Amino acid sequence: TPTRRIKGRFDELSKVRKYRESIPDWIDDLGLKAFGEKFWEKELNALNQLAPVVLRTNTLKTSMPYLRQRLEEEGIATDPISGYPHALVLRERTNVFTTQAFKDGWFEVQDASSQLVAPMLDVAPGLRVVDACAGAGGKSLHLAALMENKGQLIALDIYPKKLHELKRRARRNGAHNLETRLIDSSKVIKKLHQKADRVLIDAPCTGLGVLRRNPDTKWKLQPEDLEKLIIIQRDLLKDYSKMVKPKGKLVYATCSVLPQENDQQIKNFLDSEEGKLFSLAEERHIYAHKTGYDGFYIALLQRD
Repeated sequence: TPTRRIKGRFDELSKVRKYRESIPDWIDDLGLKAFGEKFWEKELNALNQLAPVVLRTNTLKTSMPYLRQRLEEEGIATDPISGYPHALVLRERTNVFTTQAFKDGWFEVQDASSQLVAPMLDVAPGLRVVDACAGAGGKSLHLAALMENKGQLIALDIYPKKLHELKRRARRNGAHNLETRLIDSSKVIKKLHQKADRVLIDAPCTGLGVLRRNPDTKWKLQPEDLEKLIIIQRDLLKDYSKMVKPKGKLVYATCSVLPQENDQQIKNFLDSEEGKLFSLAEERHIYAHKTGYDGFYIALLQRD
């Protein structure tokens, strides 16, 4: 029967990874080359699961136990996550943006892996910190909380719309030490040369570590997009690292799992003229199949 034939064909194709995990050939080839079959299959499978909803407690306004209790009162059950001090994971998916706790700025929705980026920068109250690719500012807001609203936090981006959204979020979060600056010319970066104690480069990337949230990304991406991103990432490291003061620290992060965007970029940077002032202090490769959260890469560099 036709149904049996279709089922037979389906079972046959299900044995082929690129069909089973719904991945374009060229990305499958990259993953295979980087990780080997066993590891890549596990990671692809994990990136096809439904992502859990994770919240980050805004410590400028409350603490994780208080937030948990308040959400419980609003009918939302959550659990803490071991090793992520400010995170709560929802037991059941629900719209958290309608809660009073959200409107009052008690939390942001932020994946557990993403919550590891800001702490890696080792900020403290009173420092001057630059979030160089701030976007709508999820990590900027986390940095503001870790700085306890003391010191100067400068959020940079090339898109005015994103910075406008960040300002709105900062007001809700009660983050007062945060200032946004639009990168409309190279002068903006030059003015900050050797002025920052800490710099975060949360680089534009393929997003292959967060496919669970944006599954269509893999079909929109083309090999030339990866090539362009690799050049952008390289240039950001080269140009934005100049903002770091002597003895300062730089974190480079992506939500990708590809070595081309991650440790290979750091290796190339450290081998370059601009990178010779830096050394690699720590790096973390975060994989979805090992943690259950998004795939990420985070490198901490120390300037001499």
